[in-house]
Amino acid sequence: MAKAPWLTIIGLGEDGPEGLPAASRAALRAAEVVLGPPRHLSLLPDLASERIAWPVPFADGLPILRALRGRRVVVLASGDPFWFGAGSVITSDLAPGEWTAIPVPSSFSLAASRLGWPIESTLCLGLHAAPLTRLRPHLAPGHRMILLMRDGAAVAEAARYLTALGFGESRLWVLEALGGPRERVTSARADDLRGEIAHPVALAVDVAGPGRVIPRCSGIEDDFFATDGQITRRPMRALALSALAPRSGETLWDIGGGSGSIGIEWCLADRANRATSIEPRPDRAARIRANADRLGVDLGVVEGRAPEALDALPPPQAVFIGGGLSEALLADLRDRLAPGTRLVAHAVTLESEALLAAGSARLGGELLRVSLSAATPLGGRRGWTAAYPVVQWRVVL
Repeated sequence: MAKAPWLTIIGLGEDGPEGLPAASRAALRAAEVVLGPPRHLSLLPDLASERIAWPVPFADGLPILRALRGRRVVVLASGDPFWFGAGSVITSDLAPGEWTAIPVPSSFSLAASRLGWPIESTLCLGLHAAPLTRLRPHLAPGHRMILLMRDGAAVAEAARYLTALGFGESRLWVLEALGGPRERVTSARADDLRGEIAHPVALAVDVAGPGRVIPRCSGIEDDFFATDGQITRRPMRALALSALAPRSGETLWDIGGGSGSIGIEWCLADRANRATSIEPRPDRAARIRANADRLGVDLGVVEGRAPEALDALPPPQAVFIGGGLSEALLADLRDRLAPGTRLVAHAVTLESEALLAAGSARLGGELLRVSLSAATPLGGRRGWTAAYPVVQWRVVL
């Protein structure tokens, strides 16, 4: 007969145990130890169990919890522990039979019910520990989002951030202590937010204003990126992303990152995508990090040269070579990468073209030579100025 779970994760609302499911109340009565944030513990009635305040930072509480294995333990969390909550972290190395969870309505559900917003078409984000720039890809007029915020100061910071980007007309709803006796909902424009805000707090945003929107297509304008000139320009970037063909949840290696534009656009294609940019120059690596942060994506950056810098990276589903192309690199990737990995490389010099031609002869794939010209002043008129042709090789290994 299977053993009963020793750990119960209970979702708690602002009204404390009032209104909790019967299973949650029974678990609390039977618990030998209750762990949770001090605010949650303060909501409990007198119990015979030992109480332990979960420490800060959060990771410091995990060894305490693991040491209690075998006793009847309850961990208190907010709302639904598995929606931007602590549940997945707590259970990451526990077997399914060791724990059970009993959620209550999340802050997202409560906020949507106050505003009448359909959750399925509303962006829901937890920004307790994430930068506000995570909002940047989603800022477009008419887009609605519900955000869990660290505290009242973070709400004010979000209003300033929206205003600075040209979205000060956005309507905000500040939702404090939802579901409890201190509940309060107030509304203001982002550029006119005032007053003290109490924690816990959620922020609902109906985006409005003339701010610049990041397009949802490959090949966004070059001036979204800070650069020293080392960048895959917009038309070639669009062709590169099309050849790389990002799919949800996949990982990219961007070798020779330059300004990070390929890796950043890979991440912009889907929130579940991950990318690492490999760049040998420290100044460019720093610029890549700044570009990624400003555009709201979580892009890894490794300072170093491929192939040596690749050893510690998780395996990718796609690789782009925009710089540092060599016979040694191609040979290493051929041996290192799993079958089915998509490889795309660009070359401008005759020597690099020769490497791609030889690689194509050995491994197959498609070679494409692209010549672009832009209209520029020519005396009192205009003429075509040609850029260096680019050869693209794409292959599925």
